[in-house]
Amino acid sequence: MSDKEVILTQEGLKKLEEELENLKSVKRREVAERIKVAIGYGDISENSEYEDAKNEQAFIEGRVITLEKMLRNARIINSDEIDTDSVGIGATVIVEDLEFGDVMEYTIVGTAESNPLQNKISNESPVGKAILGKKKGTVVDVTVPAGVIQYKIVDIKK
Repeated sequence: MSDKEVILTQEGLKKLEEELENLKSVKRREVAERIKVAIGYGDISENSEYEDAKNEQAFIEGRVITLEKMLRNARIINSDEIDTDSVGIGATVIVEDLEFGDVMEYTIVGTAESNPLQNKISNESPVGKAILGKKKGTVVDVTVPAGVIQYKIVDIKK
């Protein structure tokens, strides 16, 4: 990951800090114990428990480095910075699919905290890019793999 700015909401910042703390204080100890136990089994050259634990250790250390870099390069969006006149990061947007009439609510977040299952979409996603900076009542075309979808921005809120 480059030293690119990472845009986070307060909630996203808290989640990343909690994950980092868990990895450093809990997961590192757990995997160290697994390695110690696996070494106790003898020859480590053919020891799958040892290999699994070492792989998990490498994953944890890589994730710690990634999280630390993200937090170092974080720009926090505070709720008082969220503008409800136009769509911005941190705003919750209600859009209507003009073809099918479906109404959806999305919160626009940075890529680090996007989670489509929680309706948190990235500012870099097709929908996020299309609606960013637009005002209530605007109709936008969103290019997706299946074609073009037209959304009307129904409301913008904090």
